[in-house]
Amino acid sequence: MAKVLGIGGVFFKAEDPKAVGDWYRRVLGFEIADWGGSILPSADGGFQVWSPFAADTKYFAPSALPFMINLRVDDLDGVLERVKREGVEPLGSEDQGGMGRFAWIVDPAGVKVELWEPAADAPAS
Repeated sequence: MAKVLGIGGVFFKAEDPKAVGDWYRRVLGFEIADWGGSILPSADGGFQVWSPFAADTKYFAPSALPFMINLRVDDLDGVLERVKREGVEPLGSEDQGGMGRFAWIVDPAGVKVELWEPAADAPAS
């Protein structure tokens, strides 16, 4: 059965994403990539993404909340079938090649949830 494997990422708005990234680098030892976030390895061989976004990003829309949750899934099509059976209409989906496939829903609390089926050869660091 298609299921969620774990947290795929933490995405949040910040007035100054670069300064936030610099703080996490300096204080917690994060390796901040050129795109402004960090890829954190998982014990299961996968990884999570940590990334601050500009405060005015529209990426979290239609949610008005300052964060978004990304969940790794093993079978995006199967999870989307389940979502639809439960009466939730996906906001859209996209294949991003080497990173994998994504789809978006909004939960009852108004949180945008990004569903992510990583590509078989997605980067691990």
